Amino acid sequence: MGRQLRPRNLLLAAAAGAGVFLLAGCSADTMSQWSRFGLPVAASDRAPLIGNLWVGAWIAALAVGVFVWGLIFWVMFRYRKKSSDQQPEQKQYNLPLELLYTLVPFLIIGVLFFYTVQTQNGVLAKASPQQQSELHTVNVIGQKWSWTFNYMEADNPQVAAVVHQVGSIDKIPDLYLPVNKPVRFNLTSADVIHSFYIPAFYYKLDVIPGRANSFDVTPDRIGVYSGKCAELCGTYHAAMLFTVHVVSEEDYIAYLNQLKAKGQTGEITAPAYPNTVPSVPAVEGEKK
Repeated sequence: MGRQLRPRNLLLAAAAGAGVFLLAGCSADTMSQWSRFGLPVAASDRAPLIGNLWVGAWIAALAVGVFVWGLIFWVMFRYRKKSSDQQPEQKQYNLPLELLYTLVPFLIIGVLFFYTVQTQNGVLAKASPQQQSELHTVNVIGQKWSWTFNYMEADNPQVAAVVHQVGSIDKIPDLYLPVNKPVRFNLTSADVIHSFYIPAFYYKLDVIPGRANSFDVTPDRIGVYSGKCAELCGTYHAAMLFTVHVVSEEDYIAYLNQLKAKGQTGEITAPAYPNTVPSVPAVEGEKK
């Protein structure tokens, strides 16, 4: 008779078979996303900076986890109870070990901090002087509960106007961007704090009432992407969606001229201080 498999071996074989089966059923897109640790396909020049930091942080976390798990299991087996009742040797302290678990966390934090600052500086960098002539500006307003996009193209002879697109809770607005051209987003809010987020760009920035935030980015992949508000801003926060179309510059200009032909010209602006409490007239006889 052949050698019988122990229950533990059967369990390991079943787990390995299940793992192979699951991996075989994954598409190439799914496997590619796993290699990015869940990030979508990048579509901007700043995305690799965030992507590298994200993947590097995950690799560092997994390395620390494997090291800690290894120590746990090693201690479990190395110092497991023997047949005798003799207790293991007791020590008041272990200086090398204490130095290890004190200094190593500082080393990990220092390395992550260094690369985080480098990534932050790269992501927040503005368009270079050589790119200024190609820079497109979009003034974005977040409002309850949608978005307004102002395309500041008055100095562009192919459009010669500021055109806008206004979304509503019933109509998801479109945001058109030219591929391989730098774009500056100026963000303001008409009411409460929102957050402008395009997942494929790997970047988001808060939209704060009474304050102007801005960032530069260059879309580098033609396609249609989702955009959303990433800040819980009220009842219909989930409806604050928009669709991003990264197109050729010719298609971008054509879209803006369509808005111009529809009469959607002129800049729409947010109030300077939307959350200011209005003054209430004093009631007669009330102390001032």
